[in-house]
Amino acid sequence: MSTKRNIFEDVGTAEKAAPVTGLIDAGKRGARRGIRLWLILLFALVAVMILVGGLTRLTDSGLAITEWKPVTGAMPPMTEAAWQLEFDKYREIPEYKLQNQGMSMSEFQFIYWWEWGHRQLGRVIGLVWALGFFGFLLTRNIPTGWTGRLLGIGVLGGIQGAVGWWMVSSGLTGTMLDVASYRLATHLGLAFVILGFIAWFVFELKCEERQLMQCRRHREQRLYTAATWLTAFAFIQILLGALVAGIDAGRTYTDWPLMAGGFIPPYPFDLDPVWRNFFENAGLVQFMHRMAGYGLFLFGIVLWRQARHSPNSGTRGAFTVVLGMMTLQMILGIFTVLYGAPLEIAIIHQLGAVALWVLILRARFYAGYPTPDTLRGAA
Repeated sequence: MSTKRNIFEDVGTAEKAAPVTGLIDAGKRGARRGIRLWLILLFALVAVMILVGGLTRLTDSGLAITEWKPVTGAMPPMTEAAWQLEFDKYREIPEYKLQNQGMSMSEFQFIYWWEWGHRQLGRVIGLVWALGFFGFLLTRNIPTGWTGRLLGIGVLGGIQGAVGWWMVSSGLTGTMLDVASYRLATHLGLAFVILGFIAWFVFELKCEERQLMQCRRHREQRLYTAATWLTAFAFIQILLGALVAGIDAGRTYTDWPLMAGGFIPPYPFDLDPVWRNFFENAGLVQFMHRMAGYGLFLFGIVLWRQARHSPNSGTRGAFTVVLGMMTLQMILGIFTVLYGAPLEIAIIHQLGAVALWVLILRARFYAGYPTPDTLRGAA
């Protein structure tokens, strides 16, 4: 039964109903800042891993360890007998018999430490991921909808380890002096996929879910779609670069803009069957990498011109940075060719690929989720 209110009762003292929040706010917020910092650490480690992998390839160290021991392999040889055993295993593979016959123990140890460091860094990355993921999971600090995404990074990392051994095993038998180029491209491509996912998650975690939804309302769909195609194009170019590295194609034709005095290199299809030329013919592989680089650069200019009309200052700036990095990366590529792909320039060129990849993803994110502060800078 309802009660009568006193006419002198202070209306302001009545209890106020709790505000009703939307569905987006109903989910668990979690430790977004902590997870973002953890992902930034993972990003840095994966980027270093890509560079160490490149140096391992450039120093011809990738086949120094002929077995895959994910756990026990963490310990390097500690005695003279253990070193001799590893050296004896290496002397059984084609690379030693056909290329490094007569190598000394000290020379073997040099390439062994490079490959051991490469694999050890992979173990460190796996450990950092596991500690972070299960730590946030057990303390229930993972935001709603993020468990699968963060778990996916670990799954991809595990697959990457298996792909790495699949790559190495291709150079342990037959007459191969190096690993198969297409397997190297798969291994490097997956590393860039992992790096891309981590970068995208870092971008997303910078804002609350409701803020992302608000920013998405201002999405420039045409530019966002074009940036998606640019991302795919850049990924193809990265794979072609891996093919070049896999067969040392960057050291075969060292003139530019021509190749051996012509636009197309001589004998581009001299291997049988024909499909092998697209993976193993140094002239054709380098030619494809060059042509894809020109195409990517032109596509970048088109997108930059399109982004200039964006009402969001952040989007305009992001695509300008992409074009600047593309220009620098093309110059680095030309110098890599002209100087016969020396280690110093080649590794800087690979670092440029990492930077360009992330900057393209950043520009795509700005086109899809322009933040409020960039809207205030609209022309």
